[in-house]
Order: sequence, then C-alpha cells, then structure tokens
Amino acid sequence: MKSKVLAILCCVAMLACMIAMPVFAETVTADKPYKIALITMDSVDQHWVSLKEGAEAEANADGVSVDFMSPDVKDDAKQIECINNAVAGGYDALIVAANSQDAVSGALNEAVQSGMKLIYVDSPANVEAEATFSTDNKAAGYTAGEQMLKALEEKGITEGSIGIVNINTSTNSTLMREEGFREALDGKGFDILETQYCEGDAAKAQTIAENYLTEGVVGIFGANEGAATGTGNAIKASGNDQVVGVGFDKSDTLRGLIADGYLYCTMAQNPDVMGKLGVQAAIRVLNGEDLGGAVTDTGVSVLTAENVG
Repeated sequence: MKSKVLAILCCVAMLACMIAMPVFAETVTADKPYKIALITMDSVDQHWVSLKEGAEAEANADGVSVDFMSPDVKDDAKQIECINNAVAGGYDALIVAANSQDAVSGALNEAVQSGMKLIYVDSPANVEAEATFSTDNKAAGYTAGEQMLKALEEKGITEGSIGIVNINTSTNSTLMREEGFREALDGKGFDILETQYCEGDAAKAQTIAENYLTEGVVGIFGANEGAATGTGNAIKASGNDQVVGVGFDKSDTLRGLIADGYLYCTMAQNPDVMGKLGVQAAIRVLNGEDLGGAVTDTGVSVLTAENVG
C-alpha cells in the first residue's frame, strides 16, 4: 500500500514539474523576417539585461529582429512613450514587461488595435495577450518568507519586526511577491511593518532599509533587484550580522552580497528564458498559430551562500 501511495505521489510531482516547464523549447521558423519590439520596465537592472540577451539570442537563431526599446528608469509615462514609438515604428509584435497593470493599458490597447501581437514577459497588464511567460510571483514570495523564517530560526530569533522594501503600489509582480511573503509569515509571531517603496532604486532602498535597521528590525525583504541590493548594502554598512536580508532577482551584486553574508538568499528568476520563450511565442502567433493566452511559469530558484557560485 505504501509503495502505491509513493508511486502516486511521484507521478503527481512529475506532472507538477511538467506543468511548470516552458511549453516552447525548440527553435521556431519564422515565415517572414518579422520585426519585434521588446519593452521592459527599465534598461538598467541586470534582470532586464538578461531578458534582453535571451530574446536577442533567440531572434538571431530564428531569423527575426528584436529591438530593445526600454526606458532608462521605471516610469509609466516613459514606458507608454516606448510603446507608442513601437506602434509608430510599424513593428509586427510587442513583447512587454508592464510597469503597471493599469497605467500602460491604454497604450497597449492601441498597439493591439494597430495590428501588433502582444506577448507578456515577467509582468502583464490588464490587456489580453497572446501568451505570458513569468514567475509565479506569489508562490516565489511565499518561498522568500519561508527562507526568512528558516534564517531567523537558525539565529534563534522567534519574535521581532520585519520590514519590506517594494517598488511601488502598482507593479503587480512585486505586489504578489509581497502578498506571498506576508502569507508565509502570518501567525509566526513576527510583526510585519508597513511596506516602504523605493521605485526600484537601490540608493533609495538602502535609505529605507537603514531606517528599518534604526527601528530594530530582525529582518528585511527586498522585493526586486534594486530593493534587494539596497537592503544588502544597508545591512553591510550597519555591521549587524543578526539582521536577516532576503532578496528577489539575481545580479552579480546580489551574488556578492550573499557570498559575503549580508543577504541570506535571493529568489532567482529566469529572465533569459522569459526572453527566449517570448520571441518564440511572437513568431508562432505571427505565423498564424493561436496560443490561447496561455500563461507559463518560467520558474524560480533560491540562491544561498551554498549555491551562489
């Protein structure tokens, strides 16, 4: 009986992994040399640079062109301008990581009405798209919360306050991360302080984290690359090795902060996979396929001092 139960559980686990795996893996063939615009939240974070590199590598392999048209900072008005420029440029498809669910929706609607095919990577808006490739952010945020609890337990800390540094109140991906994080800590004896926002800027995040440290927090969660970098830098500057820092995204800077012990871990996404699959999906729909608005989880892993290398 036990062996049968074990076999069933193994099958369920395998099925779950298959569902989470990207649905497009092979190189695709474009019917024409399509023009694709790629617009992410900004052009600076290493997360977006990695996504761009994944998209460009796939475009080169498939014989299409991808133009990276992202703003220099996370700003709704600047992202809307980029979208409008893509429409004016006559692109066949638009791959976008929306800075806000609502603020850029008007511009995206105009893009779709002009005949462009819309694909989301990382962060969707409130406009129907052909396909979406992103992290299950709430689940990943929950994992971040579990890692925070694990690290606090290792230090023998069972109570205290925890701060959260997020981007803003309109970026759905990071809001879902925060929601998952809070759920993981609910009822665990810790006081989760009011969230502070840094607009993804590492310097602003560091100032916020330093203020949290002044309040005597036992842990801080940075919900994206900039927030995590600022959190790690603040803990480093404080010299307080009892405060647990947990981040989100991956970069060389975050790897260094983990290796040096200033962050306990970070939730590492797969932006290059998002870029690759986004290009493949754009080609498929331009070739005439119907992807049905499918949402694909591109996965996340936990980077710690043990595996950060």
